[in-house]
Amino acid sequence: MFKFFYIFVTSLIFLNSAFAENINIFKFTEQELSELDVRKVRGADNKTVYTVGSNENGNFLKAVADNAASGLGKEVKIDLNKTPFINITWKIEKDLQGINENSKKGHDFAARVFAVKKTGATPLSNRAINYVFSSNSTVGQSWPSPYTKKSIDNVLATTKDNLNEWVTVKANVKEDFKKFHDLDVNELDGLAIMADTDNSKMKSISYFQNIYFSAD
Repeated sequence: MFKFFYIFVTSLIFLNSAFAENINIFKFTEQELSELDVRKVRGADNKTVYTVGSNENGNFLKAVADNAASGLGKEVKIDLNKTPFINITWKIEKDLQGINENSKKGHDFAARVFAVKKTGATPLSNRAINYVFSSNSTVGQSWPSPYTKKSIDNVLATTKDNLNEWVTVKANVKEDFKKFHDLDVNELDGLAIMADTDNSKMKSISYFQNIYFSAD
């Protein structure tokens, strides 16, 4: 599932966190969405449908995955010594109850955000942390992806606690790469969003808003 990020680069952004308290990654505008390359996961029957909207807190991205899997990604340069924390505001309207998320047949998430570090010459050598909004697990659980040990699923939110409610979560990406991959990472290389249901053949509806990096 994680491979979708490595087969496309939609934009390259060099970000200097020395002059900004928060580093925003996505604008969630019609123009940005039109410029991003949407790639379907190999083997998936359909693409996830992404649309933009807005509320009192700003723009958001809506993702509808109906037996589908595709993602949006950006290659980025984030100084994790200055802004190590990823902050995500998200919501799941329709979740994926009853699947075993750490199995190949159930490895689907209504909302996930990948943090990627390049560690070799080829995309498959890269390491990733997959921050997920789970439908069945509890916050704090983590496990290697059933497809590759180089990608770790880390549960930051769950519909067992918050279904159809906006939730804001935070994680220390620098510490997580050390914890899960035993890597001292100073700079992050990529970030991607995905909603996928291609393994379970189910339908999910989710929303992403205000994804940024901060110093604390």
